[in-house]
Amino acid sequence: MNEADADWERRVADAWASIDRRGEAEFLALIEQLAAELPPDSAVGLFERAASLDSTGHSDLAVPMYRQALERGLPGERRRRAVIQLASSLRNLGQAEESARLLAGELDAGSDHLDDAVRAFLALALVDTGREREAVATALTALAPHLPRYQRSLANYARLLVNEEPGQA
Repeated sequence: MNEADADWERRVADAWASIDRRGEAEFLALIEQLAAELPPDSAVGLFERAASLDSTGHSDLAVPMYRQALERGLPGERRRRAVIQLASSLRNLGQAEESARLLAGELDAGSDHLDDAVRAFLALALVDTGREREAVATALTALAPHLPRYQRSLANYARLLVNEEPGQA
């Protein structure tokens, strides 16, 4: 990453760190100004705009921008964040089935430090689709590795919630 890109990333991070100290219009304008420094077809710019709208309660406006950012080949960690945030927005808009499909697919797309976030949002979507046992199993699977003890037992119980075998409950 060159110095100009690093400076832009720092300013974006600073803007996000200031979200709770700014009014909605001021924050949206700041992100818009930063995104405008990028080429007009920038997937990163679309993602930042979508995220700012989403974070200020405008999921309906964010969804098409997330989709465009992903279609344009959003790179790196932002791609996975876009999938998580798109799925969350879809769930908020009453499209929990699509949300669950996106997040389940994301679990198969590779592994990184956002795996537990994917599972947490998947659990929420599963609840909204009426698949509560699967939701609890998904949440417990995300939680188990973080426990100081009982990881194996909790992981097995989570598996049994959705794959009960006679005599193993």
